[in-house]
Amino acid sequence: MASSAACCDCVATKMAGHSISCDPVATKVEGKTCPFERRSLLDELAAKGVRLTTQRRVLVEIIQSAAQHLDAASLLHLARQREPNIDRATVYRTIELLKKLRLIDELDLMHLQGEKHYYEVKTLRDHVHLACFQCGAIEEFSSALFERLKGEISNQAGFEVKVTRLEVGGRCRSCRDAAGRATHTEGALQAALHQ
Repeated sequence: MASSAACCDCVATKMAGHSISCDPVATKVEGKTCPFERRSLLDELAAKGVRLTTQRRVLVEIIQSAAQHLDAASLLHLARQREPNIDRATVYRTIELLKKLRLIDELDLMHLQGEKHYYEVKTLRDHVHLACFQCGAIEEFSSALFERLKGEISNQAGFEVKVTRLEVGGRCRSCRDAAGRATHTEGALQAALHQ
């Protein structure tokens, strides 16, 4: 695939609101340095001979360029800004088509926002979703160790790994740092009161 057909994803490379650069040592894959590189949905659909109506093209473009994980309602809202006549059924049919073709992943993201499902373009390499229970931030993480674990599973169990989904819930760096500062400030106040 041509390098112009893939991109380093803006959803995946945001950590708690700050862009990160990909670690070229831990994440190197076939000469590329970004584990979150995504295929071009339009190119993939064209290669598979899928007919793209104007409405379907709008939905695919929105999913491809999304700055965050989208649920169906958000996708519909954004699509209607470009094509006011898009209906909910078209959104769900397009999502189902993309899932069936294995071009997008469906995520529940620890159900932080209730029972919603979110969608993202498949990356060229699997990654872990880190969900912060405190602020609701979702970060994506990739590691050579995760790739080795999949290889170990395959080797030891004789299992051909096709899909990997892993979500980890906890507290993000920003929330941990804020809690640490609060604890430090509270401790200093307590010490000052007891003098």
